[in-house]
Amino acid sequence: MYQKQPQLNGAYYGPSIPPPKSSYHRPGRGGGCGCCCGCLFSLIFKLILSVVIIVGIAALIFWLIVRPNVVKVHVTEATLTQFNYTGDTLNYDLALNISVRNPNKRLGIYYDYIEARALFQDARFDSEYPGPFYQGHKTTTVLGPVFKGQQVLALDTDQTAELKNENDKGVYEIVVKMYLRVRFKLGVFKTKTLKPKVTCELSVPLKGSSGVFQTTKCDWDH
Repeated sequence: MYQKQPQLNGAYYGPSIPPPKSSYHRPGRGGGCGCCCGCLFSLIFKLILSVVIIVGIAALIFWLIVRPNVVKVHVTEATLTQFNYTGDTLNYDLALNISVRNPNKRLGIYYDYIEARALFQDARFDSEYPGPFYQGHKTTTVLGPVFKGQQVLALDTDQTAELKNENDKGVYEIVVKMYLRVRFKLGVFKTKTLKPKVTCELSVPLKGSSGVFQTTKCDWDH
């Protein structure tokens, strides 16, 4: 027969219930390092980009103010008194007038070093060294190198044949190259030393022949 159980008063006298464990996440070291590295690379990139932009703007402003023009070089006169090739020796006497024009309104030019080389069939037979000078705004300077002497010159079969052809015409294809060291001046500021090269490809008649030398423009190569 069913017996009625006594009612409990709500109190619990069993073993104690442990409190719930709180979750704790320890931040990893790798994430912080990656964040710092990313910020550093971003900062460096922004600095480099800013410098490039500033330099570009400065260069544009400089160009707009100065408007630099290439130096104009012409060979206005060439006198070839002697050009004989006997055996392996070339005897020569070549005098030139070279006009160097600075067309710039605001830039002066220091010519610190000049070497003028005379070549025939790609072989150098002489060098001259005009003295250094300063060239002001929109001025012209005339150089007068004279190549005179003799030089052992080994020509191959094709070069010898070309020399014979030029002997028959009385006009010789001679190249003059000038190697320069220059500095440009704007007010009190001067640029670093630059090393342009000037190439003059000349057709020079032998003196006494019927040919006439024509003024020749030279190429200024930066």
